[in-house]
Parts: sequence; structure tokens; C-alpha cells
Amino acid sequence: MARASDGHRVAAPRLTPVQLADLVRDPAPAFRRGERYDGVQYSRAAADGLELSGTEFAECEFDGVSFNETQLRGASFRDCVLAEVYAPVFMAARSSLRDVEIRNPRWGSAELYESGWQSVRIDGGKLDYLNLRGSKLVDVQISDCIINELDLGSCTATRMALKNCTVGSLDFTGAQLKDFDLRGTDFRSLSGLGSLAGLVVDDYQLTLLAPLLAGHLGITVA
Repeated sequence: MARASDGHRVAAPRLTPVQLADLVRDPAPAFRRGERYDGVQYSRAAADGLELSGTEFAECEFDGVSFNETQLRGASFRDCVLAEVYAPVFMAARSSLRDVEIRNPRWGSAELYESGWQSVRIDGGKLDYLNLRGSKLVDVQISDCIINELDLGSCTATRMALKNCTVGSLDFTGAQLKDFDLRGTDFRSLSGLGSLAGLVVDDYQLTLLAPLLAGHLGITVA
């Protein structure tokens, strides 16, 4: 458990390492909607444009798989690794991720609103737009990632950390936060100033927020 500069204890995300063994490699997968896939390794496969709503993946590894415009609405990923996954349009609204590692994703518009994430980590990569509006996020860490727009509006986030990320615009409107650690992440703009309770920032970030908070509260600095 880390400490903020004022001595407040900040609960770090509780992340469960994903350990995969004895995977069966499928070089030419034929994914089908609503099916369940267990213990499979997919490498450089394409699932572009498929209808995979409600599909379940457990203990699977995706390496360089393309999910462009694949419909993954309501899909679930458990104990999975997604490495170098590519999708200019990633559609996984209301999906469920539990004990998942995402490495160096290349996503354009990532529609993941109203999703449920628990013990999820994103390491590296570049995302143009990450929409997590209305999601429930518990024990989530995003590190060393470039995100042009991150929408956390109306989400519930507990023990979430953005570490060494670069974020263009960050939206917390209507969010409920607890132990949300933003320290060390650069952001250009932030909205939802009335929903920042539970956010942890460093001294430099506080100086960036000060004029925004003053304006929000109607404070005149003369």
C-alpha cells in the first residue's frame, strides 16, 4: 500500500498474474458466436468483422490477433493474455474481463462502455479513444500507455492506477472513485471536476488542476 505526500494510504490495484500452460495452438480459428473456448493459443489470426457477442474465452492467449470491427458485446475473458491485439474499431460493450493482461494494444476507437473489469492490466500500447463510461472497474492498472481520449464518465473505479501514461483528455463526469491513483501520468485536459473525490494526484498535477478547480468553485484568484 503506497502513501500519498500527505501520508494518506493509497490502496494499490490487487493484480493476479496470469499464468498459462499447456495451451493448444489453433492456427486457423473458426470463432462462433456464444461458444466457449478454453486453453487455446491464437497467433496472428484474424477475427475481423465477426459476430461474437456473448462468446466466452478462458485461459486463452491472443498474440497479434486482429479484432477490427468484431462484435464482442457481452463477451467474457477470464485468465487471458491479449498481446499486440489490433483493432482500429474495437467493439466490446458490456463485456467482462477478469484476471486479464493486455500488452501493447493498438486500438483506435475502443467501445468498452458498461463493462466489468476486475484484476486487469494494460501495459504499453496506443489507444485513440477508450470508452469505459458506466463501467465497474476494480483492481485495474494502465501503465506506459498513450491514450488520446479516456472516458470514465459515470464509472465506478476502485483501486485503479494510471502509471506513466500520457492522456489527452480525461473525463470523470459522474464517476465514483476510490483509491484512483493518477500520479505520474500526464494529461492535457480534465473534465468532471465535481467527481474527483477519491482521486490521488501529485504536487505537479495539483498545480494543473488548481485553476480548473477555482473556476469550478467560482473562486477568483487576484
